[in-house]
Amino acid sequence: MRRGVLELCILSVISRSEAYPSDIIKEMDSANLLVVEGTLYPLLTRLKNAQILSYRWQESTAGPPRKYYSLTDKGIAFLNELKETWTDLVNAVNSTTKK
Repeated sequence: MRRGVLELCILSVISRSEAYPSDIIKEMDSANLLVVEGTLYPLLTRLKNAQILSYRWQESTAGPPRKYYSLTDKGIAFLNELKETWTDLVNAVNSTTKK
C-alpha cells in the first residue's frame, strides 16, 4: 500500500512541473513523507520503463548533467486512476471509522 501512495505522491509532484529527483525528495520531506534516494531512483526507473515517465538530460553548471522527469500521456492517465482509487479508499475508510 505504501508503494501505491508513494507513486501517487511522486507522480503528483512531477505532474506540476518537470522534476529533478532531489527536488522530489525535498518536496516529499516538506510534506513529512520520508523518501530516500534508494527508494526513489528504482521507483522512477520502474515508472520510466512502464512508459509512465519520460526524462530529458540538462547540462549542469556544477557537475554532471541532470535528469529531469515528466509524465507521459500514459502517466497522466495512470495518475488520474491513482487519484480515483485514493479517493475511493479515503471515502471507504472514513465511512467505516465514523461508525
